[in-house]
Amino acid sequence: MNIVNCSFTGGGGRLCNQIIRNIAASIICKRHNKKINYFMHTEIEKLGITLYTSMYEPQYKSTIKLKNETYFQALNNDVISNIDFTSDFFQEENITDLIYTYLNTDEQKENIIKMNPFNTRYNNNNDLFIHIRLGDVSHFNPGIEYYIECIKSMKYNQIYIASDSPNHTIIKELQQLYPNINIINYDEIKSIQFGSTCSNIILSHGSFSAIIGYLSYFTKNIYYPNENRRNGWCPMGLFTNKGWLGC
Repeated sequence: MNIVNCSFTGGGGRLCNQIIRNIAASIICKRHNKKINYFMHTEIEKLGITLYTSMYEPQYKSTIKLKNETYFQALNNDVISNIDFTSDFFQEENITDLIYTYLNTDEQKENIIKMNPFNTRYNNNNDLFIHIRLGDVSHFNPGIEYYIECIKSMKYNQIYIASDSPNHTIIKELQQLYPNINIINYDEIKSIQFGSTCSNIILSHGSFSAIIGYLSYFTKNIYYPNENRRNGWCPMGLFTNKGWLGC
């Protein structure tokens, strides 16, 4: 039988799916002092997020595949094997509550703020940041009425929009309605970092929006599409029970 050296992450999804999966893995590995290889570790470190791994190298002869439904069983009981975290996304509410708490610990918060190149903006603006997820999942977008309803409910100075489809009709229509909109053109990491410094935030569905919300330490208002606007795409547990406002 082959011996596997440690637990590991990977699997489907882009940056923020990997962030959520890796933090879910880090929480378990810290609880059980497990060595683990993290997929996209270097990219995640750019945000200031630190992940746990042990220097201890047990020679386990077995590896278990972890799923949402077995996450807490593995967290709360000894696991005498390596863990394969690639088979699920770990985005249910009870797991993401742990992830949200993890990112709001003093140690994580201090490092994330320090690594943010826009950190002078924290608690120092009255801007509105809107993340509009479109691209290959534009048919799941909650629709322009959602963004307009949220915008009308708050007071702000500048509006900033980040989107994977800046020329989409939803954004063009919002620009006509609100001439003070600024489209930002940062990469994924800097879009998260800038957005999380704004005083007001409107999120779309998906893990990218969720991570922006999780790292928004000084934001007054965070809105997300409620169950009626869900359209059956991502788990609502990414957003619920985080102290945010469903709209």
